[in-house]
Amino acid sequence: MSPDLRPRIAATEQIIRPHVRRTPVVQLAGEEIGLSGRALTFKLELLQHAGAFKTRGAFSNLLQRPVPPAGVVAASGGNHGVAVAYASGRLGVPAKIFIPRIASPAKIDRIRGYGADLVVGGDSYAEALAASQQWTRQNHAMPIHAFDQEETIVGAGTVGLEMEAQAPELDTVLVAVGGGGLLSGVASWYGKKVRLVAVEPVDAPTLRCALEAGCPVDAPVGGIAADSLAPRRIGERNFPILQDTVAEVALVTDEEIRAAQRKLWDLLRVVAEPGGAAPFAALLAGKVQTRADERVGVLLSGGNTTAVDFER
Repeated sequence: MSPDLRPRIAATEQIIRPHVRRTPVVQLAGEEIGLSGRALTFKLELLQHAGAFKTRGAFSNLLQRPVPPAGVVAASGGNHGVAVAYASGRLGVPAKIFIPRIASPAKIDRIRGYGADLVVGGDSYAEALAASQQWTRQNHAMPIHAFDQEETIVGAGTVGLEMEAQAPELDTVLVAVGGGGLLSGVASWYGKKVRLVAVEPVDAPTLRCALEAGCPVDAPVGGIAADSLAPRRIGERNFPILQDTVAEVALVTDEEIRAAQRKLWDLLRVVAEPGGAAPFAALLAGKVQTRADERVGVLLSGGNTTAVDFER
């Protein structure tokens, strides 16, 4: 049984509110993408400070845990590192960020631009995490986990709180999943009030593998969204929440993600990174079946990209 985090999500929303944006929703008719009769609501969390929902979890950790003089340390595929660098800089806290070489140049540049001490090394998030843990043991900084930490989860849950307030009529909500931070936060807020659809890349089926095994297990790591949706395994704290609440998992290919990036530009004039476009990719590619009268929400988070060229 997963814990009831709704009270803590509501309290966290009050704490971090001065530091985060209430990101907008945009409603479209389904006919605009060939889904006749279906009402679509996009939550544009990619317009958040630092480009992703991760900023909420970063402030949640920094404002609800005692930060030592050594500051904080984070391992990230990219967006979590950007968020921790941003939040730490705003609060005057030293930050050390470890990211793998697969991180996009846009994310590397933003972390450095926010003033954090950056270490780039290893070929995956898992390797960056191991390096950060070794450094933490020697320097006594406070680790801020990208997804497997309650403060991170409840911070992410404030996205669900906002989305329900902005679009209370939704029947189905599509959310991308990597380590499970965003999805478990949103799931903790909604529970089973909506049909929650997890979307992940075919080349990094972290949640699918965990659900089939009945526990977090190592999954393949690859694809164009590897710097945001390929942590190798789902979080230990995140998995019970997702096991209780996720109705289905949809897998999308790199080509379907690229098509969704282009379509989002055509429809909304927003530029999403691959991980940010994944939930829409599942809908656009017909990987999620919906009724003609179904009211569908799509959570878009992740705009840290140089992708004027969507083939990168």
